[in-house]
Amino acid sequence: MSEPGDGGTAAIDQKRGWLNAIKPYTAPEALAALCVGISSGFPYAMIGATLTTRLAQSGIDKKAVTAFSLAFLVYNLKPLWAWMVDGVKLPIIGRMGQRVSWMLLAGVLVIAAVANLALVDPQASLTRTAVAAILVGLAGATFDIVIDAYRIEMLKPHQLGVGAGMSQYGWRIGSQLAASLALLLAARVGWAGGYLACTMFALPAMLTALVMGEPERHREPTERRGLRASVVSIWGPFAEFFQRSGAWLVLAFILLHKIGDTLANLTVRLLFNDMGYSNDAIAIYDVGVGFWTFLAGIFVGGILYARMGLKRSVMLSLWLMALTNLSFAGLAASGHPSNLAMAATMGFENFASGIGGVTVIAYFSALCDLRFTASQFALISAAASVVGRFVTGTTAGAMIEAMGYVEFYLLTTVAALPGIILFWIMARNGLIEQSIGSAGTKEE
Repeated sequence: MSEPGDGGTAAIDQKRGWLNAIKPYTAPEALAALCVGISSGFPYAMIGATLTTRLAQSGIDKKAVTAFSLAFLVYNLKPLWAWMVDGVKLPIIGRMGQRVSWMLLAGVLVIAAVANLALVDPQASLTRTAVAAILVGLAGATFDIVIDAYRIEMLKPHQLGVGAGMSQYGWRIGSQLAASLALLLAARVGWAGGYLACTMFALPAMLTALVMGEPERHREPTERRGLRASVVSIWGPFAEFFQRSGAWLVLAFILLHKIGDTLANLTVRLLFNDMGYSNDAIAIYDVGVGFWTFLAGIFVGGILYARMGLKRSVMLSLWLMALTNLSFAGLAASGHPSNLAMAATMGFENFASGIGGVTVIAYFSALCDLRFTASQFALISAAASVVGRFVTGTTAGAMIEAMGYVEFYLLTTVAALPGIILFWIMARNGLIEQSIGSAGTKEE
């Protein structure tokens, strides 16, 4: 028979358990990861689903609309100039620190690029719109390089899971708030006003860099002099990565694990438009419900990462993200707009993405060498989506028109399986542990 006070003690222990689970998310480094994540997410929204909706409502055909996803390929080219963020000191503002100075410059570039996209008219010139979207991609990719390096160097190894979660919280907050704001203002003051208002989302990262200062774990690469040393400084970060055991198999996993997810997410707004959903319905049931379920997924992902460990939590994430594509097929098969069906579909998709955003990004962050954080994470993050974005931009529209939405989303589910198989092989052969870099091992 239990003592009268046992129930109260259990309640106190339960409360302490929840507080201990939440406490890591309130650390200054975690909150900074949240803020820089907000700024990271909004340029993506400006040339992603929001631009897809803008083009579709302007009467642009599906093939041209999906071709605009090629603007995202600029993000996949960022390893080509990421070395500059690691090694080129900016004049005048460079004295503020390598990461801080680049954060300020990249933020200004993003604001200018989004403002330029706001002022173009897709119906008047599709070419000018495409160029403006590519410029947003260039500026946004540079912003991402700096933000990712700043986040990884600011966090200690034991904070990578929480930091990845908070960064994903921020990314979704920035992208969803920007997307919602643009949609709501577009219906009232026009697309130009909506895009211009969204430029304010660049400020959180810039202010965070000014307040937090240069990351303590930032390590300057070896001093470079001469042409040969410059070439080595560009290739060195990649050479270090590929010298690791199983590096090519790890890269294959990075390339393939997100094909199905990318195909589905970059085309779902076309599905909503063809099914007759209004902008307000999309803002509430896709963006709104998706936002909250994504946040829930991130919190659950942090718990799973802590309790299940890296390998098992990532494997679970991969399966969940594959299964979400089946829900898109189910929504398409219903044949009529249902707010409840949209909310359920996008809720499941975002919950799974939230879990994956913690577990997979924590693994990718741990792969970096602290001497080359910007260059290596740029390579990893670019490789993670390049195949899906290329296929979406070149063939997705034609595939949807040829086979229909249901069969298309079933195909995207199958496309997720190679990544799952590769991760299983890596886990069985100990390649996951062997691939970890100094960002995932050094607490200094």
